[in-house]
Amino acid sequence: MKRLFTALLIALPAFAASAADLPSAAPLFALTLPALDGQSVALASFKGKPLLVNFWARWCGPCRKEIPDLAALQAKYKGRGLVIIGIAVEDADKRDHLREFGQAYEMNYTSLIGGSEASIALMKALGNSKAGLPFTVVIDRDGRIRSNALGAMDQAAMEDAVRPIL
Repeated sequence: MKRLFTALLIALPAFAASAADLPSAAPLFALTLPALDGQSVALASFKGKPLLVNFWARWCGPCRKEIPDLAALQAKYKGRGLVIIGIAVEDADKRDHLREFGQAYEMNYTSLIGGSEASIALMKALGNSKAGLPFTVVIDRDGRIRSNALGAMDQAAMEDAVRPIL
């Protein structure tokens, strides 16, 4: 029984209890991060758009599992304005490895490099007190966090999370 409970805790993403409990997205919009191609991206440029922000790392197995679902979600809802942003919890000196990884996994969405320490601080500011991966934040067009999830999500859970912001 204990193993089953532990497995459920690992398998199910942890969602914030209510909108009143969710932090502000302001720390996210205050950043400018490097993209995998080396360009700097001001996250403030995404204000006014429905966003799904996913923190990931190459070494994270559950993160790797989510990537095809994130890519499918981007393809399906791009026409409705959804923007998916992947933030690598790795340092910029790994840019070449991250770029190759992004190409191999066909990451068709905005992929940024958050840096290890800075990404952890940002995740904590956005509601991930454990700083675990993967971590997903859903932000509406008004810039409010509508939900966040710690742990892997399948495509159905992702769709359920973004549908209200479209």
